Amino acid sequence: MPTLVLLRHGQSSWNLENRFTGWWDVSLTDKGIAEATAAGELLAAKGYDFDLAFTSVQTRAIKTLNLALEAMGRLWLPVVKDWQLNERHYGGLTGLNKAETAAIHGDAKVLEWRRSFDIPPPPLEAGSEYDLSADRRYAGLNVPVAESLKDTIARVLPYWDSAIAPELKSGKRVIIAAHGNSLRALVKHLSNIADDDIVHEEIPTGKPMVYELNDDLTEQRRFYL
Repeated sequence: MPTLVLLRHGQSSWNLENRFTGWWDVSLTDKGIAEATAAGELLAAKGYDFDLAFTSVQTRAIKTLNLALEAMGRLWLPVVKDWQLNERHYGGLTGLNKAETAAIHGDAKVLEWRRSFDIPPPPLEAGSEYDLSADRRYAGLNVPVAESLKDTIARVLPYWDSAIAPELKSGKRVIIAAHGNSLRALVKHLSNIADDDIVHEEIPTGKPMVYELNDDLTEQRRFYL
């Protein structure tokens, strides 16, 4: 039975500050570092091992994966990084404190932006300090100005189908270190969760989620360690 582990990055500096992060690159807090290391130690203690790892091109996810693999004695494993596993792009909300944003726009509007399936936040304005169109990681890419969860799923699932699923079907043991919304996209697909329900799926930082999959890569069982 194919085994897949999903790991959301440890606490980031903007998680701590309650700010919308999205594609902006921030690093881990001391707590986030400890969470990532503890995740690797727990995986090793429970007897999990991997042949291949995937992550985004964002520092917080990459560091989380490296710390977890180091704790497992598996820092040498091959790692594939791809922007399609990035967090959802929060557009014009990027960098804003969530509580302050709710005070300005109202709780209902912010909840709609955060938790609706197909309503994106306001777009990132041209010339914003958070504009990543010139970032080398995204050379040749039309960087989005905002994404809904539906938009995020639309880029994550083709990558799953083309790059990750074939490795699992070939017998590889895979770990994916990514973000709340890119992992939510995978959970929706693997567990066949309805559009209205997936927005309520909470994925905690630094806690390994284990999928035991059927041969067709549908969920047989999933659980947190």
